[in-house]
Amino acid sequence: MSLSFDVHPHPSPASAEERAVVLAAPGFGQHFTDHMAVATWTVEGGWSDAKVVPYGVEQFAPASAVFHYAQEVFEGLKAYRHADDSVWLFRPEANAQRMIDSAERLALPPLPVEDFIASIEAVVKADAAWVPTGGGEDSLYIRPFTIAHEDFLGVRAAHTARYYCIASPSGPYFSSGVEPVDFWVSRRFTRAAAGGTGSAKCGGNYAASLAGQEEAYAHGCPQVLFLDAAEFRYVEEFGGMNCFFVTGDGQLHTPALSGSILPGVTRRSILELARDKGLEPVEERIEVDDMLARIRSGEIVEAFACGTAAVVASVRAFKDGDEEYVVGDGTSGPHSMEIRKTLLDIQYGRIEDTHGWMHKVC
Repeated sequence: MSLSFDVHPHPSPASAEERAVVLAAPGFGQHFTDHMAVATWTVEGGWSDAKVVPYGVEQFAPASAVFHYAQEVFEGLKAYRHADDSVWLFRPEANAQRMIDSAERLALPPLPVEDFIASIEAVVKADAAWVPTGGGEDSLYIRPFTIAHEDFLGVRAAHTARYYCIASPSGPYFSSGVEPVDFWVSRRFTRAAAGGTGSAKCGGNYAASLAGQEEAYAHGCPQVLFLDAAEFRYVEEFGGMNCFFVTGDGQLHTPALSGSILPGVTRRSILELARDKGLEPVEERIEVDDMLARIRSGEIVEAFACGTAAVVASVRAFKDGDEEYVVGDGTSGPHSMEIRKTLLDIQYGRIEDTHGWMHKVC
C-alpha cells in the first residue's frame, strides 16, 4: 500500500518578509523551508507513519546506529518554477530508483518510487512559496535521505530506519558561476573502490572525498579529480561529480560505470542529449596519463564536470604535481555551455521537453 504524507502545518512559518530576504540571496544549502517529510520503517511492519511536519530539530540518542556505522543514503534533486508560476521536478523517478539501489547496497529498506515522489510532492506543495522566482538559476534543492534509526551497538543491518525529505532554496552551486575552474589530480586519495559503495549515494563516499578535496585546496584548486583505487591509473570522478571530455573530432568521452562511480542523473541526461548536439557519446575506461597527454596535444578540447547541484561546470586546467594542463584555450567550451544551456532550458520550461523528463508538481 502506498504511503500518504498527511500535512501537519507549521504553527509559525517564516513570514513573507523573512522568506523574501532568503530568496534574494539563498546561497547553497544554507536555509531550509518550513516543512519536511518523515516516515518510519521497522523490520516487522515496513514503512508507516508518513507525514509532513514542521522542519525542526530531531532528537537522537548517542547510541543511534547511524552515528557509528554510517548506514545512510541520500538523494539530491531540484524543483524549478516556470514562467507560468507552475513548479516542476526533473526526472524524479531516476532519483527514486537510484535511492532504491543505494539503499539495497547499504542494507537499508528501499522506499518505493511512488512513495519517494509523493513525499517530495507533499513537501514542495506545502512550501511552494519557497520555490524561487525570477529566472536565473535559483531553485528549490531537495534532499531525501534514509538513516538507520535505533539505539544499538552491533554490526548488522538496522531493524528500524527513518526517512526524511527536507528542502533548501538555493542559488548556483559555484559562486564563480560558469567560469571554468582548476582540478587537482589526486594520486594519493581515492573516494571509492571496486566492490565498495562508490555507485551508491551515501555519506561515506563524500566523507572519503574530503581529504582529497583539502589536498586540492592546498594546491590552489577548488576541485579534485579522483582516480581508481586499485592502480591510480583510471579517471573516475570529479569530487562529487561525473566527468566528461570533448575531443576535436566530436566525441564525448566519460568513464564507464564500474561499480565505483556514481551513476549520475545529469550524466545520464547528457549522454542522451549528446547526439542532439552533434557529439558521439563514448563510455570507456580513461587512463589519466593518456587523458593529460591528449589535453596537451590539443586532441581534448573541452572538459567539464556535471551533477544536479552544479549542472555543468567547465574545467580550465588540471594540475598534476608541478605540471599544469590547460584544456583548450582555458575558457568554457562551446559544447559544454550548449549542453548546460539546454539542460537548464528544459528544467525551467524555456524549451520543449521532448524527452518527457519533467514532472509537474503544482
